[in-house]
Amino acid sequence: MFSSKTIEQFKNISTPFYFYDMELLKDTLELIQSEASKYGYHIHYAVKANANPKIMRLIQSYGFGADCVSGNEIKRSLETGYSADKIVYAGVGKSDKEILTALETGIFCFNCESIPEIELINELAEQLNKKARIAIRINPNVNANTHHYITTGIEENKFGINRWEFDSVIETLDNSNHIELIGLHFHIGSQITDLSVFKGLCLRINEIQEWFNERKIFTDHINVGGGFGVDYNHPDKNPIPNFASFFSIFDEFLNLKPNQELHFELGRSVVAQCGSLISRVLYVKNGINTKFAILDAGMTELLRPALYQAYHKIENISSNEKSDTYDVVGPICESSDCFGKAVSLPATKRNDLLAIRSTGAYGEAMASKYNLRDIAESVFSNEIL
Repeated sequence: MFSSKTIEQFKNISTPFYFYDMELLKDTLELIQSEASKYGYHIHYAVKANANPKIMRLIQSYGFGADCVSGNEIKRSLETGYSADKIVYAGVGKSDKEILTALETGIFCFNCESIPEIELINELAEQLNKKARIAIRINPNVNANTHHYITTGIEENKFGINRWEFDSVIETLDNSNHIELIGLHFHIGSQITDLSVFKGLCLRINEIQEWFNERKIFTDHINVGGGFGVDYNHPDKNPIPNFASFFSIFDEFLNLKPNQELHFELGRSVVAQCGSLISRVLYVKNGINTKFAILDAGMTELLRPALYQAYHKIENISSNEKSDTYDVVGPICESSDCFGKAVSLPATKRNDLLAIRSTGAYGEAMASKYNLRDIAESVFSNEIL
């Protein structure tokens, strides 16, 4: 991925830093736009994946909307050019202040996750003399077969409204004069690479929509969320997910009604592969049974490995020496501050540059100042090359 010229330029940049391949991001966006337009699908970028303003502006330039999970994400989306009428707002714990922000802005839709939330939005909309457009986020009880921390569509999860609550939801809507139901929303998890899972989601949505239709409840759109995964093991071999196959699943198996729109909330699959975390080796330390490559980047720059043992490919871009095996760790005072164990790398020494790949999603977005560390800089390919 990195040319010798790029690596030479990296040597002059203070590490750690996030590096973004903007050409790859453009190629990804162009493919999404092309494949989605075949079916008239609507795309909302999931801001939580990466809220860097330059990343967001580029995504917005392709006509995508925004999927937000906080009031500040709504504000960031508006600041970076997203139209309010293309913003959807999800989340199980929307505060009064955040709901008011969204109502005042006039967003496209709230994805509502509980009956108390619907009641509160109705109350706040009445105070503003507005009518809030909502979609019901339904828990379809479809297992995404992914890590339990990023599975969101089974009954044990905190997300969404369960089928046994539907009658109560209808009663709540009947009593909510400042609510307009315009959609049904689903999101079953993240980093899903088995497309049969999405087929299962489509079939379950068909059943659920039929239940509502039988009760004379029809919606303008279905929102199937996101969750499409990327290839963390082979970022160069598969830099862009197979969006053609992904979208075709929904075209084949989801029964949309005449003029009903289909919306997606894509995040990881858009930005993950365009980003790498570039770090410098501080020390190589010999342990009893292993060698430690200690980096100046840590869990403060990339939390995923510590949070749920996520895998990221690690490359030494400074060395072509014979390979050795290392535990690649960070400087944070936590034993969980480890990027990978028994990683095969070219012989590694102090000041070598390591690239931790596929960090465009949930790298910078989850950065923290734990241990009072500075937030790492972002570097863009179109600005240094």
